[in-house]
Parts: sequence; C-alpha cells; structure tokens
Amino acid sequence: MQVHLAASFDEALRVKGQHPDVVPIAGGTDLLVQWPAAHALHERAWLDLSALGELAEIRFEDDAVVLGALVTYWDVIQDERFQVLPLLPAAAATVGSVQIQTRGTWAGNIANASPAADGVPVLMAYDAEVTLASTAGRRLVPLADFYHGYKQLETRPDELIESIRLPLRTHDFEDFIKVGSRAAQAITKVGMAIAHSEAGWRIVANSMAPAVCRCRALEQLVESGEPVDSPDALMAGIRADVSPIDDIRSTAAYREKVFSRVLYHALLPFCGSFS
Repeated sequence: MQVHLAASFDEALRVKGQHPDVVPIAGGTDLLVQWPAAHALHERAWLDLSALGELAEIRFEDDAVVLGALVTYWDVIQDERFQVLPLLPAAAATVGSVQIQTRGTWAGNIANASPAADGVPVLMAYDAEVTLASTAGRRLVPLADFYHGYKQLETRPDELIESIRLPLRTHDFEDFIKVGSRAAQAITKVGMAIAHSEAGWRIVANSMAPAVCRCRALEQLVESGEPVDSPDALMAGIRADVSPIDDIRSTAAYREKVFSRVLYHALLPFCGSFS
C-alpha cells in the first residue's frame, strides 16, 4: 500500500497529474467498509487529502453556497445557515452514525458514486455544480451530468474535486424521503429529493438506477399540470427515467411501486392537479 501525503491542494494536483491512477481519500468511510474483503484495494496507491484545511471551508456568497471538498455532513448539520438549504442537513442526518457524519464528506459521496448515496440527491435537486481541478485549470460540471453509468464519472484521470457550488434560490417546495429497512443507519431501498423554485421542478431518485439521477420525464409531467389521479399514472414517467433492479435489499417491482406512491403523496399537497 502506497500513500501520498500532500501538503497543499496544488501539490495534490501535481501528484494526481503525475500518477493518474492514485485514488484520492479524505474521510475514508467507504474504504473502511470495503477494506477487509477487497484485497485489491491493498495494492492501490492513495492520495490522502484529509490534512488540507483549505478544502474544508464553507463559503456563503451573494447567490451561492460553496462547499469545499472536505466539508463533512456534520459541518452542515451544525451550521444554522443551512436553513436556506434544508434538504442538506435533512439528508446528512440520515447518513450512518454521528461518527460517519463527522468524517464523511459531501465530495466523497459524489466521488464514491453509489446509486444509494443520500447526499447526492439533495445536492442534485439544488442544481449543484462540481468544480473539477487539475494542473491545467478548473471546470464546472453540473452534478446532474456527472454520472454516465454505474461508477462512471465525468472526471479526467488528472482531476480532483475541489468544491461543490449550490445556487441560492427561493424554494416553495422541498422534500427528501428515504425508505430503508429501519429509521437509522440503513442503506436506501428507495429515495428521492424534490425541490421547486423559479428554475422549475427537480425530482431526483436514488437506489432506482445505476447512479443517482434527475427524473426529467417526471419533472416535465409535473410542470405540464396534467391531472395525475393515482400513483400508477406516474409509472410511465418513472420507467422513462429510471431502471431499478432486483438486489439483496429490494426487487425492481417493489422499488417502482414504492417510488410512485411516495412521490405521489409527497406532491399531493402542492400540486392541485394531483388532488
């Protein structure tokens, strides 16, 4: 096992440029779970970012909030300013135990690319953008466009996540829903984040596709104002947007049925056409 310890983010970018296969690590919460059985990980080279305080900053600007790549779930839970983005602390509170929340990072949740990630849906519902950095420069990528499939990311081999930018908007509807086997420390069986602002509807699904994804067909359906008189009326949109599978936690049929019913009842108080 080889570990690179960078003294600054610029040094980390140089290491990543020189060693594209090196794996960045910060909180290490996912690695810890995999380590005993995934012996191939023991042979990887790692780039430890955990000491880079410059990546741990939260910055509130006039029109956006910027989370550095080392900002943890607990940082957001404890910061009262996030009342303007209430889905973030709501989702953070469902991630594992307090010990996990104090180590796990929002950027790590993005980079780990689990279809069941709980932080990614709320970031995506708020139209988050990811700042990717390399020695060649920086670029912004909408989080909604960040995943191309299971564990397939919109990153080049020499790039690291530097920060996450969330525009500040006035929302008249926001909801985060997680269906699991129990109320705490459970992996999501069916999940969603929903937000409505002047930018329109955002409906994001997790544990319903190879990656967390925006449900654009469902968004268009809700925007259209067409009457939806039952959860089953949402099914065509759901099937256009996601492709759930059978696995050890749930079946595809269960996921479709639960997702349609939870979404229908979540939107019921807001959308008159759903009544």
